[in-house]
Amino acid sequence: MSLKKSILLIIVILLIDQVSKIYVKTHFVLHENIEVFSWFKIYFIENDGMAWGTKISDFASFISDRTAKVALTLFRVVAIFGIAYWLVDSIRKKSSVVLILAIALIFAGALGNIIDSVFYGVIFNDSNGQLASFLPSEGGYDSLLHGKVVDMLYFPLYKGYLPEWFPVMGGEFFTFFEPVFNVADMAISSGFILLIVFNKKAFPKK
Repeated sequence: MSLKKSILLIIVILLIDQVSKIYVKTHFVLHENIEVFSWFKIYFIENDGMAWGTKISDFASFISDRTAKVALTLFRVVAIFGIAYWLVDSIRKKSSVVLILAIALIFAGALGNIIDSVFYGVIFNDSNGQLASFLPSEGGYDSLLHGKVVDMLYFPLYKGYLPEWFPVMGGEFFTFFEPVFNVADMAISSGFILLIVFNKKAFPKK
């Protein structure tokens, strides 16, 4: 897989990711949802931390949420340069298509979420109880590096009470699949799945 094809794939994923986020951000109030199918909803939430809304401050209570947010965003920015180097180096070494495709997907997804974290606080106003505006005259909802990641894809494939005999969670109300995510998250997950499922093709023994 060539560098040009990798860049094209990254651009396409970024466009789909950012267009979907900007549309939801400017057409939905926070926590508003539309049911597309019984098992699929467009549900607008914002993620202020890591995966599933986890924050660094959840593990290190001595760090404030704002400091942890900046640290996480800066870590992501540094990491994206490492992934970019890995991608270019893999193409230069003519590594397997599976490996290059996986890295390109992970890079595109990571970059998509970094754009939210770095810029969205500046280019959008708040979504609480109102539709957000793009580049509002009164300024954004926060400063640079303090943006929130926009999530909107929700697949509640199953909702109900688990049978009493079910281990640990028996009798409790359960939703599968509960996390809300975005196109960038899908790209990252797809990249990691490729590396796991096709590990031997991605990293062939010489």
